[in-house]
Amino acid sequence: MKNVILSGGSGTRLWPLSRKLMPKQFLKLFNGKSLFQKTIERNSKICDDCIVVSNMDQYFIALDDLEELNNEKFNIENTKFLLEGVGRNTAAAIAFAALESNEDEVLFITPSDHLIEDEEEYKKAVLRAKELAEQGYLVTFGITPTEANTGYGYIEAQGEDVIKFHEKPNLEKSKEYLKKGNYYWNSGMFMFRAGVYLNELKKYAPKVYEEVIKSYEKRQIISNNQIRFKEMKNIPDISIDYAVMEKSNKIKVVKSNFKWNDVGSFDSLINEIPSKEGMEIESKNNFYYSDDEKKVMATIGIEDLIVVDTKDALLIAKKGKTQKVKDIVDILKEKNKELTELHTIVHRPWGTYENLIDENGYKIKRIVVKPGKRLSLQKHFHRNEHWIVVSGTAEVQVGNKTYLIRPNESTYINMGEIHRLSNPGKIPVVLIEAQVGEYTGEDDIIRIEDDFKRV
Repeated sequence: MKNVILSGGSGTRLWPLSRKLMPKQFLKLFNGKSLFQKTIERNSKICDDCIVVSNMDQYFIALDDLEELNNEKFNIENTKFLLEGVGRNTAAAIAFAALESNEDEVLFITPSDHLIEDEEEYKKAVLRAKELAEQGYLVTFGITPTEANTGYGYIEAQGEDVIKFHEKPNLEKSKEYLKKGNYYWNSGMFMFRAGVYLNELKKYAPKVYEEVIKSYEKRQIISNNQIRFKEMKNIPDISIDYAVMEKSNKIKVVKSNFKWNDVGSFDSLINEIPSKEGMEIESKNNFYYSDDEKKVMATIGIEDLIVVDTKDALLIAKKGKTQKVKDIVDILKEKNKELTELHTIVHRPWGTYENLIDENGYKIKRIVVKPGKRLSLQKHFHRNEHWIVVSGTAEVQVGNKTYLIRPNESTYINMGEIHRLSNPGKIPVVLIEAQVGEYTGEDDIIRIEDDFKRV
């Protein structure tokens, strides 16, 4: 059995914690681990291999997470990445994974951002699903509801037979579902043989199937563990539910009793992580989060609020209303798109950078380069750069010259000069970069050569 982890998405309902280039599945909020890591750990106990379907921006974050787990219990070599050039929803993503598998292989499809407890119940449900999948069924997992919840789709069932899929209901309808007892939350997890899924996709969503095949035939095989798909613009943007599950007559549901949380909003997240201690006067029932452990949070005369503080944004929301955070993100995409995409600390395949000051005409960054890694050979058209090393030893190439700079030493790169920063040592290189120029945007970069095959 092979685990297919769907790791795209940006988790907009958890902004400002979750951003496009550091979405919720990679946030280390759960005892120092991410939801992606917990998904890998959980499923590696019951699956032989793993396919991660993601995108290029998230690939290197996922690799970092995997490297932290790489031990006798989990072998990173058993993981293959399928990287999409553009997101086209779950029907296509799963089809790529099916094409990369033997037609009789059982695929266990899981999102990367769900929190699951009670692994014995989980394993029991997975093994029952495998039995049904081996019989040729498309299996979905229905979570036994614990409350009337309007945030999930529902599956109406009779035994293991699916009667109907239902969209997210209003509160009155969700209470009715809960009372009837044969309605289950749609978990977004599936299991089936690769060939069965592809045949059903071809039957019920032929356009998706045809365009996926065309894209797959033009795939770029970067390595044994990395495949990229660039020709995707003609693939319909449609979920597996709409494309196949709601139409096929081969559907079964496994009723599941393990604790499950899709962590789709702050209302669900606050049930899983502790609140920061706040100084409260005439305040109660509030949740506080800050990415600065030293920051004091004080409130007077408020209750039932969620307060989320990051270095560049502050969110204050009424409990029960946090599904609307997505609306805030939609507005920001028009007014300040960078706030929806980047944290002040940005992860790159070679390490991280943090924007300390960003003003017209200059920008100050803190750059950390991991041991053995190097940035691309590059140049800029609109800025000069001054590097000051504060820790480690950096190797710098400027034009045809290569030299070392050590702590408290610096170097200068003129606008237009070809240059590269490397870390040949065994400890991280930490440096301060001062950019000065008429434009200091991240897109002012021409990559001439790159170890990570970025463009």
